[in-house]
Amino acid sequence: MDVTDIKELQAEVKKRMDVHVEFARKELAGVRTGRASTSMLEGVQVDAYGSRMPLNQVATLSIPEPAMIVAQPFDPSIMPALERAIRLSDLGLNPSSDGKVLRIPIPSLTEERRKELSRHVHKMAEEGRNHVRVVRRDANDKLKKMLKDHEISEDDEKRALEEVQKSTDLHIKSIDELQAKKDQELLGK
Repeated sequence: MDVTDIKELQAEVKKRMDVHVEFARKELAGVRTGRASTSMLEGVQVDAYGSRMPLNQVATLSIPEPAMIVAQPFDPSIMPALERAIRLSDLGLNPSSDGKVLRIPIPSLTEERRKELSRHVHKMAEEGRNHVRVVRRDANDKLKKMLKDHEISEDDEKRALEEVQKSTDLHIKSIDELQAKKDQELLGK
């Protein structure tokens, strides 16, 4: 094993950490802040055509006003399934249908609900940071094994461990920034 293998390991570490940061970004985007956003509905699955499908694959979503999302199903016959999926989601939304479109009013958040959502955001961000740390641990274990098997020198291992730590710090900082931004939206701090 040589320097190219270390570079490959570092590229794999960056790629895996990027995946976890992106996952955290998507999860946090789904947390409701009182303003309408189609990303709030990304996790909603609709029972249609004999399977569970993402809402955005069975309906067009739009935001005609700041506190309203409108879903227009491609096939009006799935309107009841669409309405049921949104009601059963843990978003606390109460859609109403006129037969053609589904209007989804976004209720304003109480202070208590904002704090509850903020705690949820912190928990999600911590999970993201933990996933990044697991990637770091895996990489460090591989590097220590490479040193033990005399595939790399101690200097190479030390430099590689430092690079893995730098990457870890960078990715955790990204998750921290996502969390702070979401807290700002929720709590106005």
